[in-house]
Amino acid sequence: MSKTTKYIFITGGVTSSLGKGIISASLGLLLQQRGYKVSILKIDPYLNIDPGTLNPYEHGECFVTEDGAETDLDLGHYERFLGIHMSKINNVTTGQIYQTVINKERRGDYLGKTVQIIPHITNEIKARIKQLAKTHDLDIVISEIGGTVGDIESLPFIEAVRQMRWELGRTNSLVIHLTLVPYLKSAKELKTKPTQHSVKMLLENGVQPDIIVLRTEQPLNKSVRQKVSLFCNVEIDSVIEAIDVDTIYRVPLKMLDEKLDQIVLKKLDLPLKQAPSLKNWKDFLQRLYNYKDTVKIAAIGKYVELQDAYKSINEAFVHAAVANNLKADVQWLHAEKINEQNYQTLLKDFDGILVAPGFGPRGMDGKILAAKFARENKVPFFGICLGMQMAVIEFARNVLNWKEANSTEMEPKTPYPVIDLMEEQKSIKALGGTMRLGAYACELIDKKSKAYQAYKKSLVYERHRHRYEFNNEYLDDFTRAGMRIVGVNPDTDLVEIIELSNHPWFVGVQFHPEYKSTVLNPHPLFVSFLRAALNFKTGKNI
Repeated sequence: MSKTTKYIFITGGVTSSLGKGIISASLGLLLQQRGYKVSILKIDPYLNIDPGTLNPYEHGECFVTEDGAETDLDLGHYERFLGIHMSKINNVTTGQIYQTVINKERRGDYLGKTVQIIPHITNEIKARIKQLAKTHDLDIVISEIGGTVGDIESLPFIEAVRQMRWELGRTNSLVIHLTLVPYLKSAKELKTKPTQHSVKMLLENGVQPDIIVLRTEQPLNKSVRQKVSLFCNVEIDSVIEAIDVDTIYRVPLKMLDEKLDQIVLKKLDLPLKQAPSLKNWKDFLQRLYNYKDTVKIAAIGKYVELQDAYKSINEAFVHAAVANNLKADVQWLHAEKINEQNYQTLLKDFDGILVAPGFGPRGMDGKILAAKFARENKVPFFGICLGMQMAVIEFARNVLNWKEANSTEMEPKTPYPVIDLMEEQKSIKALGGTMRLGAYACELIDKKSKAYQAYKKSLVYERHRHRYEFNNEYLDDFTRAGMRIVGVNPDTDLVEIIELSNHPWFVGVQFHPEYKSTVLNPHPLFVSFLRAALNFKTGKNI
């Protein structure tokens, strides 16, 4: 007899950015700890096929999976909490749904029928939700629906949820609705009216929430829970408090205290199995606040106004700091505000410098100056993707004395294209999904390198998201001048990792190590970088 997969739908109300992704990941972790095979689907209502072509200011970081999908940043939370790899089928957008339906219509799959939102679009949505369960043989699928109930874009997805609930049966699905309970300081009251209206909108679309999670700045008293229970048709023990916390990693423990996992399993008619211990998680939180020292890291980027633009890097620093019994005081500096006149003053008090990834020429000069400062002053340096490329250009200009060295991304006619397009990329005009994406092999060819000492193995797989590469035509010039090529792709000989001789810790990587860092498995390069920063601060030899 085939397994019956249970489905959990998480919707949001009142406002966006309440933390549906963190609630989804936390619930997934608790259910996983109880012995269930769980995965999470993120449904994004926008018409883009994926967030790959979206400006980070629009949508925050674009997270890349092992199989090369450009996805919503919430998939990063899912991986960091659950410790499992997400894939392209873990993220669905309206654009993907409509593209699939239109392609079917063009092929004649609908046999001349009029193609409509119901049933064709909603059927495709349901198929994508069920596809995840079939592919991974899951016990439970959590589907997080982006946006806010009441948005026009969300309506087909809410309708698909209504249909699935009817088709699956009472105990095979449930809806969790996350809303905001604002606190009015003047009245010293928590207000439930926005939640009532949000649930009313859900009900108008035929969906009754089973559990309501209330995001709040203040603890919920019993009367608030009773009021929400009465007006929103849920049991009082299914009104869950999601109070603001100092770190997202505390949310699973808060949800455990609120018995969210127990309530969910009861409503899905599933046994509790073993109780979640979360021992490793609690140890992580203990070390997070009981560190021995602090290192100051300058992170150079160009989307620094939006904290979500570099979400995975920020979280990788948290994981690596805990592994080193440190606190990483990461200060983001806008690359466009760094210039020849101020760069030494701006960077002189930091224990380490990271130059972040990105696209395009904006802020390029500031990133090059940061790499120059780190090289000349022996400050630990970590360049990620474009950050590595800026370090290569800085070395070419100031060590090899090729003053016009550049990337053809920034200057197509440079006489020294030390960073250039891959040959197979030169004929590509479209942007979406056309880069080197996903996990590629990296062979660590120098066992004395900082990278090998960090990884402690000769072959690793790291995730990429870029078009431009180190130009191997100049490889001999760089190596003779002191830049070491310590990691290469074994199939293409493309450069993956560079280091500098006569420098305590100067590492540039063509890939994105931050994507693979998790709470219980911090990325070794971030761990090594912070250790080097501590050694720099304390004056120890590395």
